[in-house]
Amino acid sequence: MPEVTAKDGAKLHYEVHDYTDPWKQAPTLVLQHGFGRSSRFWYGLVPYLSRHYKVVCPDLRGLGRSSTEFDLDRGITVETYLSDLLHIIDALGAPSVHYAGESLAGILGLILAAEHPDRLRTLCALSTPPYIIKETFKTFAFGHASWQEALVAMGSVAWAKAANAATRFPADADPGLLEWYATEMGKSNVAVMIRMVDLLEKVDATPYLDRITAPVLGLYPAQVATVTKEQEQLLRDRIADFHLVHLPLRYHMTWMVEPAACGDAMLHFMALHDGISCHE
Repeated sequence: MPEVTAKDGAKLHYEVHDYTDPWKQAPTLVLQHGFGRSSRFWYGLVPYLSRHYKVVCPDLRGLGRSSTEFDLDRGITVETYLSDLLHIIDALGAPSVHYAGESLAGILGLILAAEHPDRLRTLCALSTPPYIIKETFKTFAFGHASWQEALVAMGSVAWAKAANAATRFPADADPGLLEWYATEMGKSNVAVMIRMVDLLEKVDATPYLDRITAPVLGLYPAQVATVTKEQEQLLRDRIADFHLVHLPLRYHMTWMVEPAACGDAMLHFMALHDGISCHE
């Protein structure tokens, strides 16, 4: 399985999905998952993208098949996550990539685009606020004193089931999907998830927005509690080349509920900047 070793020795796993024509030098697209998830959560979107792009899906350190053998107090920071991503991009031999991140990984993408503009061709931000609003922390505490305490008391499976009903999926979602999602998220290490929440309390991409030169696609549900209209307007006002697409949904997991619509929007956006055809 493909993996690289981070600066602190953590093993970083990633998956490669490439169904492009072998005689073409297809661009690389990195799909980065967000809080508590893994590369497996892209399963519905990958088929729409991997015919035209070399799709790479990393597991954030401590999640999926990436190792948890690192200092949790020092190893989950914006700087470490960006270093990990750059290690993977270097391992791919790609001078620059398209990057798509959901939620926390989208925030990381905004900062990466500002700090390392030569490494990103485009950025797709899926259900990504520039920072996490206070209401989200209250929602995900589920009656406990904090989000972190909820994870300790409930465990990752029960917490994921509660989150599914709160903001993740519509009420009529396939029960099999909801069970699979909670089971997969239940594989995540609670200690890692708690450190990620600690980071979510502090991370804010707002100071970086004016420095982003790569074209950015914001792909958002039309109404969702975790991204406000004010935040969307902030991204519009501060990012020089920002394109906003709303999907007719109210729930966070757009790429899992409507993978074809997300894939079409992403392919069209990236193709505009590559000058390639993404239709057959």
